This record gives sequence, structure tokens and C-alpha cells, in this order.
Amino acid sequence: MKFTRVTLLTFLLLFAITLAACAADVLPSMTLAGGLQSDPTSTALPPVQPAIATAQAAEATAQAAEATASALPTATPAPTSTPAATATLTPTATVAVTSTTVPTPTVEFTPTVALTSTAPSTVTPTVGMPSAAGDLQGQLEQIYQEVSPSVVNIQVSTGRLFTPTLRGPNAPRIPGIPRLPTPGAPTGAQGSGFVWDTQGHIVTNNHVIDGASKIAVIFSDGTDVTATLVGRDVDSDLAVIQVDPSGLNLHPVALGDSTKLQVGQFVLAIGNPFGLQGTMTFGIISALGRSLPAGGNLQPTQPTFTIPNIIQTDAPINPGNSGGVLLDLEGNVIGVPTAIESSGQSSSGVGFAIPAAIVQTVVQSLISTGTVQHPYLGIEGTTLTPDLAQAMGLALTQRGALVISVTPGGPAAKAGVLPSTRQVIIDGQQASVGGDLILGIDQQPVKTFDELVSYLAFDTKVGQTVTLAILRNGKESTVQVTLGNRPAIPVPTPVPPVLQITPPVMPRATPQLPGRGAWLGVTIINLTPEIAQAMNLQSNTVGVLVEDVSSGSPAAEAGLNASSTPFTTSEGQVINIGGDVIIALNGSAIRTDFALVAAISRLSPGQKVTLTVLRDGTPTEVPVTLGTRP
Repeated sequence: MKFTRVTLLTFLLLFAITLAACAADVLPSMTLAGGLQSDPTSTALPPVQPAIATAQAAEATAQAAEATASALPTATPAPTSTPAATATLTPTATVAVTSTTVPTPTVEFTPTVALTSTAPSTVTPTVGMPSAAGDLQGQLEQIYQEVSPSVVNIQVSTGRLFTPTLRGPNAPRIPGIPRLPTPGAPTGAQGSGFVWDTQGHIVTNNHVIDGASKIAVIFSDGTDVTATLVGRDVDSDLAVIQVDPSGLNLHPVALGDSTKLQVGQFVLAIGNPFGLQGTMTFGIISALGRSLPAGGNLQPTQPTFTIPNIIQTDAPINPGNSGGVLLDLEGNVIGVPTAIESSGQSSSGVGFAIPAAIVQTVVQSLISTGTVQHPYLGIEGTTLTPDLAQAMGLALTQRGALVISVTPGGPAAKAGVLPSTRQVIIDGQQASVGGDLILGIDQQPVKTFDELVSYLAFDTKVGQTVTLAILRNGKESTVQVTLGNRPAIPVPTPVPPVLQITPPVMPRATPQLPGRGAWLGVTIINLTPEIAQAMNLQSNTVGVLVEDVSSGSPAAEAGLNASSTPFTTSEGQVINIGGDVIIALNGSAIRTDFALVAAISRLSPGQKVTLTVLRDGTPTEVPVTLGTRP
């Protein structure tokens, strides 16, 4: 039986070869599989005897291959889903042209194993990496259809008055972009959020709902409902609000694993940039392990914490994307867009998202308790650079987290961690050196300050005792520290009286560069109409109120007056009023606390400036020599 089948195959192949040879004499030119062409000038037929000999040799080879295939173990079909497989030998003829004058056809038999099945063939669509552009397009469309109903538009009212800034109410109308309110109208903010569960919990950024007196949630189908605040965490810039789920078709998102992300991985962002609801953008993960200042804390005199393991992406993120979703190609939420790095108020290809690992922990805590506890070490530090190492007499290759200051009464202070004690000048800037150098925590090496912050955030909890490996005066030792609960960052009072379209532009963290790091030494709040009237000023007066002046600061030496009269706002917040109101710096108007901080950040320590303040209602110029932030 085997001999007969092989012989028949051989005969058929010889017949095919003969026909091919004849065709070569008839057709002027023909492209073959290898991309070669037959010579149109040659009329010689290929010799038959060599082909027969080659075919006989091929027959013997095929018989041996078939015998080998028959000796293979028979595949056993699976009980249910796996179809029965049968190994069959499929001879494949390949015609190779070796000469352009006298082509010599050869026949090669390539045994292949083909699987046959009696079960119907099914193809399961996957959401992994697509193999073609068409597959990717279909995948993106599917993700948008599945996830966009989960993303909502959040609009908040603050009860304050609007002052036009970049695009005023008389600007040309752009289809689809909401027109800004007229001057004097109540201000508001807008951003994004996403459905967390079927109980009506919605996650967004804290800065989206900060200062809100009313929160409205608009779903993709146009449903508009009012939400209440469940809890907010300034340290992670996350907040949870809740709507009444009755009658709503809620689509909770699926959370992905942000700990397994890779640079170069495709990502999608869905949100409401500039109020354009349901906008999706596409890009990649540009970098991992970034850090952002927690709580948008720009006040010069307040402590600064950081959010670790931030995701950087080039997927366009614009004002209004804050609180939305950053997705992988499986449609899972891997991050929450929160800030952009840009010289303007739009995407420049550098966006930042809070990783899903932080989102999951914080949101669960906010829903269950309304608060979040963050492990607290009680130090201020920086990454040891070669310049700092040289100033401390250490090897230039030494790595670690240098302790700059230790919070009095904090966990590190109680454990005996030592701060820096000497000041040096590096590249024209003052720097602190001489403190403990943290080399590791719980036997995990620490090469940067961000690595220390990341370990505290993801691998520890309040009340846990950790072991710090430190280098002190050239000698290594260990210190046991029991972590505390991070103290709350003072929440800034009212949002500046301009239309806030989130996210905020992240300030450049370049303290080493000339022109950066200047310090004034004041705690400020925005002057609202309510506060202005309480201070016997006109309600439309704009500026920033000096609430506190740090002792020994440049502001104190210049004689700036702090506030001392307690006042309770209509929102129930107790503040101090009566101090100087800063309305200009070097002749340029200062309308908000952000404007003052931005202006100071562009100046250098030692530089002299002139502040124009309202003191008891009278404009007064105060010269100030800026210092270095302690």
C-alpha cells in the first residue's frame, strides 16, 4: 500500500515536471517562487533521465520518512476541548532553477505534520499585541466601546467669581469646546473620573474636586447627576465621590497590574480634554518610576511629600484629562492621568499618571474609612550626587539617600537618625551635607531617595518597624525605626478665582539650576471676595493674603505682616486675616498664590525684589532680598 501511493506520487510529479519544462519553451518569461526568471532565449528541454534518477531517490527518501512518521506515537484526543490530531505526511515539491541556460529541475519532498480535527474550528479573539494595523485598529475600537461608558465628565462649582485669563468669553467660538463664563459669573472646574463599582463610587483626582461646593457627574449617554464627596487623599491626589446608582447603568472599570508595565508598551488615555467628552488618545509608556509632588503643594513654607512610581506617557494628555483612565491594550486601567510637563497649557508629549497599584490601595481605604494612612519616616532628603559625595569626602561612585533634615519628634528623630549639619556651595547653589546616608531598608538596597519613598509606599504600613542601613562618618551601621502616620498636608484654601481646567502643569523640579530655589518664607492664600469684604476691601480686589511669616525668613526681615485675626469662611474653614495682601512683584500683577510661587521660582537666592502690598487698604512697596529655602 505504501509502495503504491509513493509510486503514484512520483509519477504525478514527473508528469508535472515535464509539463513545466514544455511550458518554459512556450512562455517567454515566468517569475518563479524564488523571484528568479526563466531564460526566454533558451529552447532546450530539461533532461529526463536525471529527473527520473532524482525522483527515484526522492521516492526512497519519502518511504523512509513515511516509516518514521508511522512510528511516531499516536496523539490521544482530549476529553472535551482538545480535538483529535492525526499526523499525515504531505510531500511538497519545490522547483529550483540553478542555471539561466540549462535549468535543472530538482524535486524535494518535505515531510510535514498536519493536524486534522473532527471538532469545529473556533478562533478566540485576543486583546494582546496585534499582528497587523487592521487588528490594532479593531482592538482600539473595541476597547473604546467597552471602556468609554465607564469614563465620566466631572464638573464642579466653587461659588467664586470668574476672572478671564487665556481665552476670554469673546474669543472665537470653537465647535464642541464650551465657551467660558462671563466675568463675574461663578467659577468652576472640570475634569474626568471613572466608575469604580456598581454602588456608584467614582474615582477622580483630588485637585479636580478641590474646593468644590457642588459636584456634577455627566455620563457618556448624557445622564447628569449630582455626586457627594466620600473621601479625598491629598498625598496621592486621589478622591472618591458617589452618585445614587438607582436607575443608572454603571460600568465599573477593570484594574490592571501597574507593577508589570514596560517602557514602550502601548497605552490609551480616555478623558475629557478641554471639556470634549469621551476623547481617546494613543501612545506608549515613555518612562517608569517618576515622582510628583504630593497634593500640588507649591507653598514655600509647607513640607513636601512625593507620589512614587509615576507613569510617564506620550499619549496626549491635556487639561480636562485629570482623573480619567490610562489603559493597556487589554482595556485595563493601569493609571490615572494627573499632570503634564509643558511650557503651555496643553500636551507636549510628557504626561504623568498615578499607577494603579496606588489607586487600588487608596480608593479601597477611602471607601471603607474615608481616610488614608501613609507610612511616615519623618525626614527630608535627596539622592546623593557625585558633587555631594565629594563634598562629604566619599567616593564619587557612592550611592544612597542623603538625609537633609529630620522632623523633630518624628519616627526618624526618635530612632536617632542624624540630619545634615554643613552648608556647601555647589554650582553656585547652597546645599546641605553631612547627614546620615541611607544605603538600604530592610535589606533592600537604596540608591536614590525615590527608591526609599517607593519602598515606604508599597512595602510598609503604619506602625511597622523597619531597619535602615546607614553610613555615618564613614562607618556603616543599622537603625531601627517604627514608622508613623504621615501628617496631613494643609489643604490650600479657595481655588484661584480663574477657570480651572485640570490637570495643572507640573512645575519643573530643577533646584540645581541657576535662577531656581529662591525662598520668601510666607504662607499665603488667595484673596476671595468674602475675605476682601471681611478686611474692609472692595470685593473685586485680587491678590494673595499673607497668612503667616516664617521666623527669620526674608519676608520677616523685610517686615511683611502676617494675619492674626481669626475668621470663619462661609465654607466653615477657620483662617487668619488682616495681614498684608501681595498684589504685585516688581511691578507685575500677582492675582493668585500660584502666580506668586511661579514668579519666585524663576528668581535666584540673594536677588532683590519689590513687593507691592495692600496694608490696611493702602498700597505699599516692600523691598525684599530673597533667601535660600532651608
